[in-house]
Amino acid sequence: MKNGSSRRLFLRGTAAFAGAGLAGLRLPALAAKRGANDGLKPGQFTWNPELSPEGPVAIIVSLSDQRVNVYRNGLRIGLSTCSTGKPGHRTPTGVFTILQKDKHHHSSTYNNAPMPNMNRLTWSGVALHAGHLPGYPASHGCIRLPMRFSELLFGITHVGTPVIVADQHSQPGIVTHPGPALSALAKSELDAAVARLAKKKLPPKKRHEGMQHAVSLLVSRADQTLYIMRDGSVLSQNRVEFLRPNEPLGSHTFMLMGSAKKASALQWKAVGYTPADTGVQLHASDASVIGRIQSDPALAKKIASLMHPGLVLVMTDAPAHPETRTERGFVIATQDPTWITQAHPAR
Repeated sequence: MKNGSSRRLFLRGTAAFAGAGLAGLRLPALAAKRGANDGLKPGQFTWNPELSPEGPVAIIVSLSDQRVNVYRNGLRIGLSTCSTGKPGHRTPTGVFTILQKDKHHHSSTYNNAPMPNMNRLTWSGVALHAGHLPGYPASHGCIRLPMRFSELLFGITHVGTPVIVADQHSQPGIVTHPGPALSALAKSELDAAVARLAKKKLPPKKRHEGMQHAVSLLVSRADQTLYIMRDGSVLSQNRVEFLRPNEPLGSHTFMLMGSAKKASALQWKAVGYTPADTGVQLHASDASVIGRIQSDPALAKKIASLMHPGLVLVMTDAPAHPETRTERGFVIATQDPTWITQAHPAR
């Protein structure tokens, strides 16, 4: 959208995913190119929700391009300019989930500065919100957005919506797989879990609209641990094993869409990413990645009981260091712990 008028967005690499029901579908990892060439000037954006009217939302922030990509059901419905953290106040890279929404937020750190349409990413202060966009990184760590775009984005996110802050990323693809560790269940139990999932909906956009909580799973190959989180807080740490334990996983985010047509299977939207300036290789996100997690039936039953559309699964080679923990919650995956000692505005 430019100056309040609609501007049609042409999708690249997101044609209909034919054959999406095939188990183990592997899609090419199309890395985002460095340097935006979309013609958008600071403060401009595109917004085309009709391309995908319903489904789970995922947000990808490209630090190198200073762009925010909004995907719904794997199709990009929005693209916006943004302004991330300036030198000395870098925006942390990694995977986050929205922990809190506040349409009329004011900073308790920076002279009560208004931060409209705030989607909180960490309890220590990083958030998406409306703000000044000079055309380069200029914030104290938050991700500033055009005012109208921030309003539109606020209207479609919910607590638990994943936000990936990265350098490179793959285009979202469809993966069909039972899910992390769920293959340990007996077929009858897995069929029952898939049937229950079909009756569930996305978490509410506002907490008072319902009591459902947003669940996230973090799998660390370094720790050989699966962390279960709810609304950003760790519920449990569970030991898991990996097939080919010495082979890198890469960094991936899978978002649960719902049950697949095939019995005992689930459909996930998958995005591979690399943290900024780390030199980490961008790996394809497919069913073989999820299938490397091995666990006992007890953990599989626990995961099955918590599943809901929009559930976020993050897989990483990195350990879940104590530095990734915030004062009230957990940063899902970041390889940039230095930001924790810096000042952040959304407090």
